[in-house]
Amino acid sequence: MPSVPNSGPAAPPPPPVWDARPPAPGTPTGYGGFWLRVVAYIIDGIILNIGLGVVGAILGVSLIPVDPAQMDPADAMSEMGTFQAIALVASWLYFALMESSARGATVGKMAVGLRVVDENGQRISFARATGRFFAKFISALILLIGYLMVAFTDRKRGLHDIMAGTLVVKIR
Repeated sequence: MPSVPNSGPAAPPPPPVWDARPPAPGTPTGYGGFWLRVVAYIIDGIILNIGLGVVGAILGVSLIPVDPAQMDPADAMSEMGTFQAIALVASWLYFALMESSARGATVGKMAVGLRVVDENGQRISFARATGRFFAKFISALILLIGYLMVAFTDRKRGLHDIMAGTLVVKIR
């Protein structure tokens, strides 16, 4: 068996990198995937439902009438229609104002480390956030396929993100 010539001591391993810094806060580190966005949406839903419950209690709107026999069905429908309009406006303002704010995220997205940006990584405007909010109705109308697209597209974009020209990025 041939012997291996002695090439001297083994080369030392490279020195550790002590000054490696994590990305600066707010720097995108990837795209927000389907399940992170689901968790964020659940958190936002809880917050909105608590707020709307308080508003409903103040306005005297109840989902279950105390005595259905005494309530006129037309009045019940009118109350519910008014409450649904308030809920739509409140949801729109919550999502559009929060996502167009300096933080660029709703409370749920902040909790899971996500942010909504435009395709260049910049803060989105209130108009773009409004368009994104209403585009979610189209994502939902087509059997939620617009939302499921998040799991299968390369940049984790739903139909509403594509329509609004936005990305949801991880910031931690």
